Amino acid sequence: MKFVVSRQDLSNLIKKIQNVVPQNAPMPILSHCLIEADQDELIFTATDLTVGTRCSIKAKIQEKGSLSIPTKRFFQLVRELTENTVEISALKGEMAEIKAGSSNFRLHGLSKDDYPQLPDLQEATQFTLDTETFKEMLYSTAFAVSKEDNRYVLTGVLMRIEAGNAIFVGTDGKRLAKTETRVNLAPDFSGEYILPLKAVDEILKNIGEDESTRLYLAEDKVAVESGSTLLVTKLLSGDYPDFAQVIPQKSEISVCLHREELIALLRQISLFTNETTHSVRFTFVPGELILTANCAEIGEGKVNMPVNFTGEKLEIAFNPHYFLDILRHSKDETVNLGISDSYNPGVITDSTSSLFVIMPMRLNSDG
Repeated sequence: MKFVVSRQDLSNLIKKIQNVVPQNAPMPILSHCLIEADQDELIFTATDLTVGTRCSIKAKIQEKGSLSIPTKRFFQLVRELTENTVEISALKGEMAEIKAGSSNFRLHGLSKDDYPQLPDLQEATQFTLDTETFKEMLYSTAFAVSKEDNRYVLTGVLMRIEAGNAIFVGTDGKRLAKTETRVNLAPDFSGEYILPLKAVDEILKNIGEDESTRLYLAEDKVAVESGSTLLVTKLLSGDYPDFAQVIPQKSEISVCLHREELIALLRQISLFTNETTHSVRFTFVPGELILTANCAEIGEGKVNMPVNFTGEKLEIAFNPHYFLDILRHSKDETVNLGISDSYNPGVITDSTSSLFVIMPMRLNSDG
C-alpha cells in the first residue's frame, strides 16, 4: 500500500474518527485505526466494538492495500507535520512509513486481518431523512439523557418508529425531551432503537455532508450514512420506560415566556442556589413572574419579568439548570409553559414538534 494525500485532508479525516477510538482499549487492536487504499479512495475505519465509523476521501493511490496503525501516535504526528503533502506506505512486518518533505517516520502497526469489521447492514430496513432534521431531532433530545450508568436504558436517545413517524426521546427521570418527524416507511412498520449517547455525539459532529441521511435499522444495531461517512452503533438493550405516562395530557394554566429574557434571569438567580438543592421558586402573580432563590451559605436573590398570567397566585419550584437546558434547546422567541399546580410536571413547548417536561422540586418554606 502506498498513497499521497494532503495534510489538511488527512487531518480532516482523522478528526472524524478520533473520538471513536477508546481511551483505554480493552484490546490492543482497538487502539489502532484501519487505513485502506483502493482506486482513488482512502478509507479510515475506527471502532470501540459499540460504535464504529468509516470515512473516506479522494487521494493519489499508488499501490492498493491496507494497514493498521496506532491511532493516537499517528494523529499526534500528523498534527505536528508542517509539509502540505504526506506519503504513507505499508512496509513488511506490519510497519507504516510516513514521509513529509525531508522527514521520515516509521510506526509499528498490528495485523490488519485482526481489525474488527463493521457489520454489513444491507439487509436492514432503510429509509432517508433530511440531514438537518435528523440532527435537530437528536440535538433536541440528547441533552436530557441520563449521565448515570445505573439507569442504563436512559443513557441513550430512544428512536421509536410507529405509524410513519420517528419519535425521539431523551430523559433522566427529572426532565424529558421529545420530538418527532414523518418518515418514509410503511405505516405498519414499528420498532424501538436506543442509541448510545456516544453514537449520537458522533452523528451530530460528523454527519452532514449530504442534504439527506440514510438510516439502516436492524434488531440490535443502527447505521447512519451521509456522504462519505458511515457510522454504525450497537443499541442499548432493555425496555425503555413508558414516557407517555409522565407527559401531562392537559395543563390548567398556559403562560407565554420570553425565552432570552428568562434565560438571562435564570442564569442570574441560579448563582444563589447550592450544589445539593438547585431550586428556584417560580411565583406567578397577575402580569408577573417572580424568581427567587434563598441559600443560607450564599444569600438570596429575586428577579422578575412580565408575563401574561391572570389567575390566582401560583408557586412552583424548578431546577434552574434543567430549565436553562430546555430553553437553550428551544427555537422560538417565546415558549409556552403549561402547569397545573405546585406538584405536577411543567410542560414547555414552542412552534416546533418538540415538547419538554420538567419535574417540580419541593417548595422550601423559607422561599
